[in-house]
Amino acid sequence: MRIRVIAVGSRMPRWVLDSFGDYLTRLSSTLKLTLVEVEPGPRGGGRTVQQAMQAEAQRLLALLRKDEYVVALDEHGKEFTTRELASWLSERMREGPDVSFLIGGPDGLSPDVIARCNLKWSLSRLTFPHALVRVILAEQIYRAHSVLTNHPYHRD
Repeated sequence: MRIRVIAVGSRMPRWVLDSFGDYLTRLSSTLKLTLVEVEPGPRGGGRTVQQAMQAEAQRLLALLRKDEYVVALDEHGKEFTTRELASWLSERMREGPDVSFLIGGPDGLSPDVIARCNLKWSLSRLTFPHALVRVILAEQIYRAHSVLTNHPYHRD
């Protein structure tokens, strides 16, 4: 199973690249995790938020494969404990299809994208900057995988 993080936005600060890269390295020998960046939809100049979100939706949906499990990071989604997330990840690994996690742009994910998703997941009821969401997501995948492999990274 491969995991992709597909995120709207590019030109992240160095600390985001370094932190996300650290988790990529930690997982590289046991779980394939990659990042795909999608250009944000143009905003301003008479364009509406809906037009920007629609442009992002087209780009996101074009990247998704028919047989993969898709997770939208959404503030209204399901929340997991670490153990619940580890169990969910274990189930995905047993079932086999690749997994893509979608991080939307400044206005979130369009209804078309949400409709394609198998799961809406909320990292927290708090609001985080999109750059930080990448790092938190990578860390939580690493933590859940650590639980599954009995690695001492996670402690209850």
